[in-house]
Amino acid sequence: PELSDRSSILLADGEIKEISTGATGSGSDHVVDAAGRTVMPGLIDNHIHVYIPTLDTTAFSRMPDTYIAQYANVFLNATLQRGFTTIRDIGGGDVGISRAIDHGLVRGPRFYYAGKIMSQTGGHGDMRPGWEVDPSEQLCSCGIYSTNLTCIVDNPYEMRKAVRDELRKGSHCIKIMGSGGVVSPNDPLHHTQFTEEEIRAAVDECARQETYVSAHCHPTEAVRRCVEFGVRCIEHGTLIDKETADYVAGQGAYVVPTFAVLYALYEEGAKYGLPPASQEKINLVFAQAMDGLETMRAAGVKMGLGTDLLGAQHVRQCTEFAIRKQVLTPFEILHQATAVNAEILMEPDRLGCIREGAFADLLVVDGNPLEDISLLERDGAALPVIIRKGEMVKCELDVSEGAVTAFSWPA
Repeated sequence: PELSDRSSILLADGEIKEISTGATGSGSDHVVDAAGRTVMPGLIDNHIHVYIPTLDTTAFSRMPDTYIAQYANVFLNATLQRGFTTIRDIGGGDVGISRAIDHGLVRGPRFYYAGKIMSQTGGHGDMRPGWEVDPSEQLCSCGIYSTNLTCIVDNPYEMRKAVRDELRKGSHCIKIMGSGGVVSPNDPLHHTQFTEEEIRAAVDECARQETYVSAHCHPTEAVRRCVEFGVRCIEHGTLIDKETADYVAGQGAYVVPTFAVLYALYEEGAKYGLPPASQEKINLVFAQAMDGLETMRAAGVKMGLGTDLLGAQHVRQCTEFAIRKQVLTPFEILHQATAVNAEILMEPDRLGCIREGAFADLLVVDGNPLEDISLLERDGAALPVIIRKGEMVKCELDVSEGAVTAFSWPA
């Protein structure tokens, strides 16, 4: 891609109204002079959990929902200040926080959510210990005594009913647990989860409501069977092999790797209370994750970008760029964090791009991230201007007449 010089971008009503090579600020309320800098689309993080403030499940179980909501408020604003103007909460996010953002009660990114995660009994979303026999105490996917984050379903009928209910409540997509996971106590990492009939039931319900299913999967077999049964997007995909990567690419499915959380749990998991059994799992996944990234890249898999950080680890959100650059070019990373993520969100012409009619979600960067991706690793320090929904949520430049350098982004 090439940068276009001496361009102007006119924003109005939350959209990009005009892109021109001459001045287009006449009559505008504000004109920002971004000469010598780069304007690019706002970043998108497609794997977020806003309602998980800690890895300490004991503490989590005692937190009132009102406290967790306030935590989400702080987290959302911090995420926006790092340049992420859109996020997808892929487990737990709901209509309440979405409306709070839309109504201006909470300052945060554009918000897409999957609602409650679908898990089988004893699956990655069922955190009840094996000795737990009290049916009145129901644990969610991260150890809370509540049902805020997961829904336990065990046959196609239950799956359809639960999916319909989450879509009724405004969920933009549905997430299922397709394999074992790191944090959950009862399921080995390599286990596949849900029957073909259960997965296809979720896919069918989503397809009839013009949306899609995303699946948590680590082992390659889980990735393969979920895509084969109609799942559109895979979360993690860490243990994928070449044959499965080729199949995923051929099917046109997406994968959202989440490296920031792997590094955070590998380096700090014990500090935040990750039990030994889960630490063993993270060691296995960590050892193979970068090989999986190289395998998917070689196969041409469409990869998005997500972080999946929990609690205090959210401050590591921008490390995702530093980790990916071990394998990928700056352009590949930027493309994943913008255009590909927009495709996953089913908004390819409105998000992750700079074109007339697109959402006015923009960043001004002190430098060229195509040459130096570390500019995006600084928690927003290299972003003097952040615009979300056409509003300047951060502006450290002179608001006066001047040219704006536009970022030329591929279609």
